[in-house]
Parts: sequence; structure tokens; C-alpha cells
Amino acid sequence: MIDEHEKTKIVIFTGSGISAESGLDTFNDQTGLWMNHRIEDVATPTAWHRHPQEVLAFYNELRMKACNSQPNAAHLAIAALESRFDVVVITQNVDDLHERAGSKCVLHLHGQINLAQSTVDEQLIYKIDESPILLGDLCEKGSQLRPHIVWYGENVPNIEKAQLLFKSAKKVLVVGTSLTTQPAAGLVTKARHTAEKVLIALEISRKPYGYAFMRGKATSLVPYVVGCWLNGQKAR
Repeated sequence: MIDEHEKTKIVIFTGSGISAESGLDTFNDQTGLWMNHRIEDVATPTAWHRHPQEVLAFYNELRMKACNSQPNAAHLAIAALESRFDVVVITQNVDDLHERAGSKCVLHLHGQINLAQSTVDEQLIYKIDESPILLGDLCEKGSQLRPHIVWYGENVPNIEKAQLLFKSAKKVLVVGTSLTTQPAAGLVTKARHTAEKVLIALEISRKPYGYAFMRGKATSLVPYVVGCWLNGQKAR
């Protein structure tokens, strides 16, 4: 006989805070800088058209930092939930730390730093791991490769799928996001009224209705919440 909680669907929604605890540089809401660059200079279609070499250099550096980082205790705890639950990780992060921690079902909202895509056909995607993308690197259709990243002003292709996952979850854990970036931040409102919902962050712009807020580091609080759920308890 299968325990009831083994059929429970859990959605984990992670933001930059969880990656920051693995040493990755993240966008600073207060300064508007990301690795000492303005967002409009490295993370918009306009920036790509104006100075692609600078944009490529930025993501090549970010890719190497991501490859040299390691999953932390929060990533590992999230992966451990799969031993008992049906878990989907939805992340705003472009690194692969969740996958390297052992999570098998990860939905990236903003792309993946270890992939490249064609500039004429977004369906042409290539795994490049830690390799740099250089000007002159072409896809099979002869166009320049670009980072497989959703830039500001571009559509978020997985947002509707993420909304459906939130609506189906019996438990939701939101980690390391200040809930300022749309449309991803609006996802938290899609969770069921009856779902157990927990939010872990150092700072938040607002506490969404129905969520238990735990202020602190992901590496400390995520293992605690995971332990509660694995033991059949509510996280309080």
C-alpha cells in the first residue's frame, strides 16, 4: 500500500538567493548591477544587437563561475525530497546546480547558461557545458549562436507550464526570491488555497497571502522544511 504523502506533488520555486549561497554573483536590486554590469548592457536584446562581443564575454564569465560552483545544502535537501514525493523544481536561475544536486525534474524559466541557441531559430539549442560562445560560432543554419537565456523584454516560454504546476501542487516551497521579477513572481499566487505554502528568503518585497514566511539562509532553512515534510509534519 502506498502512503498518501508519497503521491503528494511538491513544487519548489527557486530564485537567485539559493545560487548566491553557492558563491554565484546575482543581480543586485539596490544597485541595479549584475557582476558590475548594468542589466540593460548585458541582458536585453538591444544590448545583444549593439555590442554582442561584450554580451558574450559576460555570459562566458558567468558560465565558468557556474561550472566551478557546487550545489549547497539547500540544493541537496530539495533533491532528497524525490525519495518520497513527486517533486518539480521551477527555477529562475540559469545554472545547473539543481540538476547536479540530483533533482530530476527541473523547469528553467530564464534559460540555461550551459546551453547555446540559434539567433534565427530558438528551437535549435546546443549543449556547450563550460565552453565559451565566440563571435563566428554558428548554428547549422549559418547564424550566430547566443546564450540560451531569456533576456529582459523577451517572452518567458515556460511560464504557462509553470502556472499549471503551481495549481496542481499540494505543497509549495519558495526559496531565495524577493518576488520582484515579473512574470515569474506572479506564480506564487497560482498555488491552491489548500496547499501548504512556505517562503524562505532574506528579504521580500511582500508576503504573498497564505504563505508561511521564514527569514534566513536557504542552506539552513530548506533542510529544516524538507526534514519536516519527509517526517510527515508541517513546516512551522
